[in-house]
Amino acid sequence: MSQQAVEYIEENKERFLDELKEYLRIPSISTDPTQKDEVARCARWVADHLEEIGIDTVEIEETAGHPIVYAEHCKAPGKPTILIYGHYDVQPPDPLDLWDTPPFEPDVRDGKIFARGATDDKGQLFAHVKGLEAHLQTSGELPVNVKLLIEGEEEVGSPNLTPWVLENKERLACDAVVISDSSMFAPGVPTITYGLRGLTYFEVTVTGPSHDLHSGLFGGTVPNPINELAKIIAQLHDADGRIAVPGFYDDVIALEDDEREQFASLPFDEEGYLAETGAPGLQGEEGYTTLERKWARPTLDCNGIWGGFIGEGAKTVLPSTASAKISCRLVPGQDPAKVLELCQNYIEEIAPDTVKVEFKPHHGGDPVLIDRDNETVRAACRALQKSWDAETVFTRGGGSIPVVATFSNELESPTILMGLGLDDDRLHSPNEKFNLECFYKGIETSAYLWNEL
Repeated sequence: MSQQAVEYIEENKERFLDELKEYLRIPSISTDPTQKDEVARCARWVADHLEEIGIDTVEIEETAGHPIVYAEHCKAPGKPTILIYGHYDVQPPDPLDLWDTPPFEPDVRDGKIFARGATDDKGQLFAHVKGLEAHLQTSGELPVNVKLLIEGEEEVGSPNLTPWVLENKERLACDAVVISDSSMFAPGVPTITYGLRGLTYFEVTVTGPSHDLHSGLFGGTVPNPINELAKIIAQLHDADGRIAVPGFYDDVIALEDDEREQFASLPFDEEGYLAETGAPGLQGEEGYTTLERKWARPTLDCNGIWGGFIGEGAKTVLPSTASAKISCRLVPGQDPAKVLELCQNYIEEIAPDTVKVEFKPHHGGDPVLIDRDNETVRAACRALQKSWDAETVFTRGGGSIPVVATFSNELESPTILMGLGLDDDRLHSPNEKFNLECFYKGIETSAYLWNEL
């Protein structure tokens, strides 16, 4: 990055922050049908802004849902082509009464900007936009070819993104993908995430009698679906915290020794992590550390359970049905469809024949493992080190970003997951924030990256 670009970033920090505030004021809540016009307005704002900073080609692509903003600036023949992915949609802000300031009125305090979307993903994405601007406005061009794919449905599972990617594979052809929609390991510790867990999500409904029954007249003679569902859930893990579904671990790619050593060397505060959760203690699969469980081991969790009478007071009833929502976080090697089938077979097998079990699949996503030793990753490490003046660490992510698997499978391009946020940024929660240090250094890192590639 030229000295001119460095000075440009420094001189324009306040303007960058004002523009970010303008972006964050748009309530682009993709899951709320009443905000459809605002989501479309946000797509237009992003497209207009990309044109303003000098991006050569900018288009708004309509889908069956919310629009995709696609842009490219490919004027560096012989140089690598990098695809930047991000999303402009945000989570609902509820519950509103838990926000210290209104979610769509950005507020800066204590070196942080508070607003819905501040870190997920408007702030992180905008850092890359400003990094591109620094080059375009000081030298007139970019040192690499850049494409941008910015969607408006990430927070609802990106239902229209994969079909669009499949239809535009040639257009999206690139040497690497850059995504900033994750976290640094800790403040001041630049981080590359090289692995993500996948997901299988399903719903189980247990039905006993055809209608609710009086517990005095029928209790003890017919199956209680709540009791039977509780027994099923209790049999999903063994006493050592391992998932009891036969074949569940068959395809898991084990952690390598150097990965375990690297995880162990990270400055992880287990007591602080426990305090952050508010739980009395930690637990999990025996034989693995907390970080290994969090990043590289599969899970099976009941996310919700309901049935019977839950109103105020008492009602002596045997419910007709009881249901649970269950998710499995998957690690590299595991196939979501196969795990779904294994879980269904096991649950149907352990359920008593006195009840009927219905199984409803929901969404899923493939896990991802990225080669840590390739030129694009090394370039990202150099850019991060220049900006943060600290050595880059490698981590895996416990969550899922389904589009990463799509890019890996369909574009066959390595993905750089360069998180600029922090774990305490409260994404998806009230009082979401983005540290301004992360925002400004993210801009610097992005600007350095195009030179390093």
